[in-house]
Amino acid sequence: QVQLVESGGGLVQAGGSLRLSCAASGRTFSNYAMGWFRQAPGKGREFVATIWSGGTTYYADSVKGRFTISRDNAKNTVYLQMNSLKPEDTAVYYCAVARTAYSSSYPNQYDYWGQGTQVTVSS
Repeated sequence: QVQLVESGGGLVQAGGSLRLSCAASGRTFSNYAMGWFRQAPGKGREFVATIWSGGTTYYADSVKGRFTISRDNAKNTVYLQMNSLKPEDTAVYYCAVARTAYSSSYPNQYDYWGQGTQVTVSS
């Protein structure tokens, strides 16, 4: 049974930082790409970042230069370091496991999802 548990969300002022974690179990995650998505109220799920099994990373233009995705395969954990946060970053953030070692921004390439963690950025 694959499980993903996100943590690290919360309330932060604009310009602040948060670090999200996603602990995974039930699979050898080092063989798979991992991703972070977010969903704001009234909007669809939006790609944030992905990290391939080999460490290659890609980011949405809206977070490039501010967010950093990383992974610790020994701990089966993926992280999202978020700096210079803006009110428009407010959303529920989800981590996901891709079907292969590579992935992109399309949610249908990911087959397991966490329950989400709320990030709220006040102005």
